[in-house]
Amino acid sequence: MSGRTDSRPRLLVVLVAFGLIGVSLLGRLAWWQVVQYDSLSQAALRQSTARFEQPVRRGTIFDRTGTVVLATTITRYRVVAAADQLTPAERSAAASALSAILGLDPDAATVLANALQTGRPYVILARDVDQATADRIRSASTDGDLRGLGIGLEPEPVRVYPQQGAAAGTSLAAHLLGFVNHDGQGQYGVEQWYQKQLAGSPQVLFADRDSLGRPMTDTAQIISPGVPGADLRLTIDANLQLAIEEEVLAAYTADSAVSVSAVVLDPNSGAIMAEASYPSYDANNYGAVALKDPSRFIDPIVSDIYEPGSVFKMFTAIAAIERGTITPLTKIHDTGTMLLDGGKARVSDADLRPMGWLPAQDIVAYSRNVGAARIALGLAPTLAQASSILAATWARFGFGQPTGVDLAGEASGIVNDPAITPWREIDLANGSFGQGVAVTELQLATAYAALVNGGTLVQPHVVEGIGSQDVPRPEPTRVISPVFSRMMVDLMAHVVTTVPWYAAKTLIKGFDVGGKTGTAQIWDARANHGRGAWMNDRFNHTFVGYIGRGQPELVIAVVIHEPRPLQISQGNLPLAVESYALFRRIATDSMATLDLPKPSPTSAPPGQ
Repeated sequence: MSGRTDSRPRLLVVLVAFGLIGVSLLGRLAWWQVVQYDSLSQAALRQSTARFEQPVRRGTIFDRTGTVVLATTITRYRVVAAADQLTPAERSAAASALSAILGLDPDAATVLANALQTGRPYVILARDVDQATADRIRSASTDGDLRGLGIGLEPEPVRVYPQQGAAAGTSLAAHLLGFVNHDGQGQYGVEQWYQKQLAGSPQVLFADRDSLGRPMTDTAQIISPGVPGADLRLTIDANLQLAIEEEVLAAYTADSAVSVSAVVLDPNSGAIMAEASYPSYDANNYGAVALKDPSRFIDPIVSDIYEPGSVFKMFTAIAAIERGTITPLTKIHDTGTMLLDGGKARVSDADLRPMGWLPAQDIVAYSRNVGAARIALGLAPTLAQASSILAATWARFGFGQPTGVDLAGEASGIVNDPAITPWREIDLANGSFGQGVAVTELQLATAYAALVNGGTLVQPHVVEGIGSQDVPRPEPTRVISPVFSRMMVDLMAHVVTTVPWYAAKTLIKGFDVGGKTGTAQIWDARANHGRGAWMNDRFNHTFVGYIGRGQPELVIAVVIHEPRPLQISQGNLPLAVESYALFRRIATDSMATLDLPKPSPTSAPPGQ
């Protein structure tokens, strides 16, 4: 009889082992089902559902009338496909049908076909598809050549700028408005500065995902409804804006300039009524502009700095008049040239010809550099004191600091502080006629506004209202007395009535006009083997002035950058369209377009 083969101890060991394994499995199961339940549930939920944000309606931008739309948002469509779910033959069929519906040229059709051939689960085949084309794609997907090929349409908001600019290939006020990129972010100008107000708060949704991982909005749960973007009402007048763009374009063409720009400012409120520059661009086609020349996006009026030239003589004059070192009738000796810094430096009048003893008002009117330098050097007994006075005058009028305009990308300019780096005589002399200092065109317009509006520095702005509310503005800062402001109004009028060529191309019948020209040399840092030098045949031409009836109602600044003169001779650089002639055209357009109310005959001029 054979012996037994089982073993109680062995069986016990096996049972214990199975027991331990069972306990371990139960413990592990408890760990996953109890301890890790919340995290696993959330992970599973994340795989099948999504929390996402849906952009709300972006605010519309209107001109000052509240009726002309300058920027708005429309719905366009993306064409998408799950290429991984299509056979090679189906991909080719889809590419052929879509190319025909979209009207693609051979190159674009090849790009679309290549996108399908990647075999990716989510492929964007086209963007910015209009409603009519989207309807044709839907129809073809239902019972046409795209049936069963899984071609989808996804709505996307697209920012459009419906007003045509003055030049072909431009939209109205492109520099001032900026644009909105595919991510919904404002870029440049108003669109960037007021991004938060225009964009509002997005709608937050909780939705199931489809087979491609995309949220299914038709079954989504709204967590937060969002807040639509606010509409903006600008200070810009659309009709005047177009007129100014036409004038700027005409001057650019006639003068063969690198660029031309102009800004029209209400000197009392700081409202910018129009501002235009050329070259410009089409904000509806910003992508192509970015590839070709992204510098077009920069607004020269607020972002470019340059040496302004003799328009700065007005600030030299007011500094001296305030100090009591001159009056408008004080005689100043114009010698044509003068040596400074012990004979190491020289300043000269543009024509190198002395005009002898002239009243200070004629030094300004005939734009005599030597006379302006003598006025600046005479501001105080010492060079350091005179430098400090002139620099302090510039600072009061806002030079060297942003104006605070509500546009993205504003530059501060460059002003050397004599308290940090002491000025030489040549530095003070150059500064007296606007060389060696860099400003923006808007800074000039704002500072001139303070000269003529009774003596207060206002903050320029382009947005008048957000939604139904007007935008509050800071109180103007007094920078000179009303009496001195009246003197500066008279001095600017003296300039354009005394000098025959200014009078011929600046004065406008029935209106009060005044202003000042500036023709500034341009520094070329690359010249002279990298040591730099002044260009001999390139200048920037500026005019800043006012127009009104009984008192200044508008301040207008124009800049013609690097035009080609009709001829070049010492002190004579005639242009086809002079800066002051461009001022007159814009001033005439402005008064006619805005139809400003005529001041009361009993109203007092500034300072009275």
